[in-house]
This record gives sequence, C-alpha cells and structure tokens, in this order.
Amino acid sequence: MINLTLKQLRYFDALARHGHFGRAAEACAISQPALSMQIKEMEETLGTVLVERGARQIRLTRFGEETAQRVTGILRAVDELGDMARASRDRLVGRLRIGIIPTIAPYLLPAIVEVLSDVHPELDLMIRETLTPTLIQELREGQLDTAILALPVSEPTLTEAALFAENFLLVRPEADARDPVPDSEKLREMRLLLLEEGHCFRDQALSFCKLAASAPRETLDASSLSTLVQMVSAGFGVTLIPEMAMPVETRSAPVSIARFPDPQPARTVGMVWRRTSPLAEQLMGIAEIIRNRPGASAVAFA
Repeated sequence: MINLTLKQLRYFDALARHGHFGRAAEACAISQPALSMQIKEMEETLGTVLVERGARQIRLTRFGEETAQRVTGILRAVDELGDMARASRDRLVGRLRIGIIPTIAPYLLPAIVEVLSDVHPELDLMIRETLTPTLIQELREGQLDTAILALPVSEPTLTEAALFAENFLLVRPEADARDPVPDSEKLREMRLLLLEEGHCFRDQALSFCKLAASAPRETLDASSLSTLVQMVSAGFGVTLIPEMAMPVETRSAPVSIARFPDPQPARTVGMVWRRTSPLAEQLMGIAEIIRNRPGASAVAFA
C-alpha cells in the first residue's frame, strides 16, 4: 500500500499550480526547504520522479502531470466531505473561501464582511481578490467556495445568483460639468480611459461605446479605478465607473459625475458557486443576506 499524506498532496498540488517551489511554499505558508522535502518524500514513496527541477522553474514529468490531475480530484473530494459535514449543521461555521473581482471588492466587502460576521459569528472568511478568469478557474478546481463578480459568466458547471444591478457613471473633469452628457457615439470620439485587459469592467465599457476590444488605443490603461479617476481629475480624459465606486473614488478627486441618458449602461453583480457544492443552500442564504445588506441602494434581485 502506498502511504501518501493529504499534506503531501496539497503541497504537490500547489507546486503544480505555481510551477515554482518558492511561490508554492508561500501559498502553503511553509518554508521552501520543507515543501521540497515533502515533494521528495512523495517521489520516494511513489518510486518515480514527479518534478524536473531547474535553476529558476520546475517542470512536471509526464507522470507528474497525470498525478497532478488525480490529486486535484482527490483534494476536491476531501474538501467536499468537509463541506457536506458543514452543510449538515444548523448553522454555517468554519472557513468560507470567497473570491471577488477588484471593481467590486473595495466597495462591497466592508458591508458584507460586517453583516456576515453578525449573522454567522463562527464563520471564518477567507477573501481572494483577483480577475474573473482566475476566479472561475479556482472555483472549478475547488480552491474557492464562491465568487462575487459581474454576471453572466456562462459557465455550465456553476450556479449563478444575481444580487443587484448598478449603473455606470461618467467621470469627467470639473471644467466639463456643464457640458451635455455624451451618448455612446460621442464618447467614442473622446479620450476614454479604461482598465487594463483582463478586467471585465473594461469589456463592459467597450461594449457600451461599441468599441472593439482589439482596436489600437493610444491612451492610459490602468490597473485600478482609483488611477482612472485621478487621471480624469488631472484633465487627461474621461472614464466610466460603477455606481458603488463613486463615493469612495471621488472623495479626493475634483471631478464631475454624470449619468448617461437612458438606457443607461449597467452591470449585474452576482454570486457563483459549483453546481455540485454541498454548501449550495447555505450559499443561497448568503446571497440573500448580501441583497438585503444595510445601506443597499442598487437594484436588488429577489
């Protein structure tokens, strides 16, 4: 009988995902030598090499690649056993891994963390902020329990629950405050500042303006809404921000905020989780808590 530990499987899974001993060790919160030793012991137990070790990166052997796929499934099944046990209890306790995109996280997290802590005081929230494609992948692989992002994601293995809708607002220099609000056609003629590629909010803004995502652009592509708003205040151009971001991002920026004519550009914010998740009922309950959070002003979905 081959005796592998769950610890070894988790370390190997991290190494396969990160492709680097240092980053994998950091993700597992252990030292690099300790992780390397566990992988070596795993190889000795299996009697074959899992990893080709290079000076700067590692490469999985063919057997290592096949093992990584099996290990992912094993760890997911183990995690789901824990989820089944948690789902059988009267209250939600223990760790809950929530992913959230950057254009939602700073504006929604403070409110929902507070209300979830009040309703479920024994819940240990783990928050992961990153882009939508990464969240979807980590959900599929069982590294997250749920994610909050813009819908739809059109992923057949995931359940979607709409939380609320919010409009996009136009941010322009204060000097332009009295000018007519441009429609999507006029906006295409202006210097439109956007988030960098990979952000779904960028794609939504481009869609509203009927601009091709691949079209060449000689302007600023930023990594945060804060940078976009500050550049507008400096007279560099105009941008769009989601309504929930307005109170935070315009506090220290002298800019003008305007609504577009109807139909206004908007997005739907929602939660997603694996269709097979044992916590599906509890996650639906959390979605309802977020819809009814104190101070909610956007259009919520029942």
